[in-house]
Amino acid sequence: MEFRYLGRSGLKISEICYGNWLTHGSQVENEAALACVRAALDVGITTFDTADVYANTKAESVLGEALTGERRESLEIMTKVYWPTGPGGHNDVGLSRKHILESINGSLRRLKTDYVDVYQAHRFDVETPLEETMQAFADVVRQGKALYIGVSEWTAEQIRAGHALAADLGVQLISNQPQYSALWRVIEGEVVPTCRELGLSQVVWSPVAQGVLTGKYLPGQPVPEGSRATDEKGGKNMISRFMDDAILERVQKLKPIASDLGLTMAQLALAWVLANDNVACAIVGASRPEQVTANAAASGVKLSADVLAAIDQALGDLVVTDPGFTAKNAPKTRPA
Repeated sequence: MEFRYLGRSGLKISEICYGNWLTHGSQVENEAALACVRAALDVGITTFDTADVYANTKAESVLGEALTGERRESLEIMTKVYWPTGPGGHNDVGLSRKHILESINGSLRRLKTDYVDVYQAHRFDVETPLEETMQAFADVVRQGKALYIGVSEWTAEQIRAGHALAADLGVQLISNQPQYSALWRVIEGEVVPTCRELGLSQVVWSPVAQGVLTGKYLPGQPVPEGSRATDEKGGKNMISRFMDDAILERVQKLKPIASDLGLTMAQLALAWVLANDNVACAIVGASRPEQVTANAAASGVKLSADVLAAIDQALGDLVVTDPGFTAKNAPKTRPA
């Protein structure tokens, strides 16, 4: 496992990060989830990403249980706040001071730790003044409950404004967590250049496009039983944007590229996102330990310029690059 600095900070994280968005507490039984975390630790993954909203707080609890007994100083734990949790009351959502300060306490309790390494704003809250949000995050850092702060799916303009306030408050905003894959490149036009300038790294989710870039979904064929594309709790709606025969046909053209390199399709997809020097890590999930082991092997793989060009040619003009999608997909009001 190789490691990269997170933003313009001294914190290093593993290139492959284990995340439990769609698995722990919902899609995968606890015993299997614990086995996946153990596999992650065994292959040298030290960075773990979760959020209070995943399985309505259950994912944090499962991860906390799985990491019990590990040396805390050897791990980097990241969690997030914004989406509705608990009973979903009127203050159980957003980035108000009340919700942030109450949520960090709940996350720490469930994760069985005194602090998280990075506390992230899971989306931008259009209904709370940014000054209030950033002051609350700064207080979380000063209280020792988080070491650094990050954001997720913020626009370049929002990141710039948040970074300026964080700097004024004396805390480090060091990361953004966006969706990014060879098929979904909307951060490249605006978000990545802004983050390079300001000293933030990308902690990317869905680097294999919800499994599409593994090549297991074939054009004109029924989706495999038990796959994410069939699971209402496992991201079926999100994966639907890629479940188009034209896209699936293009993805199949990546198979010989991966084969020539001795890589699986998933490893090729992970190596592709890690080829971007603004990406600090790629978040992977798993329902089986062997998936973790295979994905971790993408760390350290270097793709040549010729290989990157071949991937671009294979996927063609079906790649999504419009930077406007970050704002388009953002919540326009707090979710109920």
